[in-house]
Amino acid sequence: MMLVLITASGCWSTKESDQGGISSGNQEFSIIVPSSTTVKQGDETTVTVSLKRGAYFKQDVKLDIEANGIGVKPNYVLIKASDVPDAKIRVIVGASAALGEYRVSVKGTPTTGNATSAVLIVKVVAQ
Repeated sequence: MMLVLITASGCWSTKESDQGGISSGNQEFSIIVPSSTTVKQGDETTVTVSLKRGAYFKQDVKLDIEANGIGVKPNYVLIKASDVPDAKIRVIVGASAALGEYRVSVKGTPTTGNATSAVLIVKVVAQ
């Protein structure tokens, strides 16, 4: 038996699937957050965290959200494969929070496969 593989440059990519065999290389996802946001002391804002899914990525993704020195709610979101790939996160800055930049870490873990993460920079300014 002879196997012939024909590819068009830039049109297709393949890789070994987690389940074995060859599959489309577009079974991945990434997390999209704003590059930064500015919040006054004692105030809060809402930001959107989005999943950019590859064409063949059909998994639930658990988002873990962490920040030190400021608050975030919720700390955990489950985005199901059938859901709209967006989550609203509240960033809460206390009135006594120090001025400066804070990092909000968003880690996305799929049902199977590798986790990925993104960082939102929150700039805290005076009231």
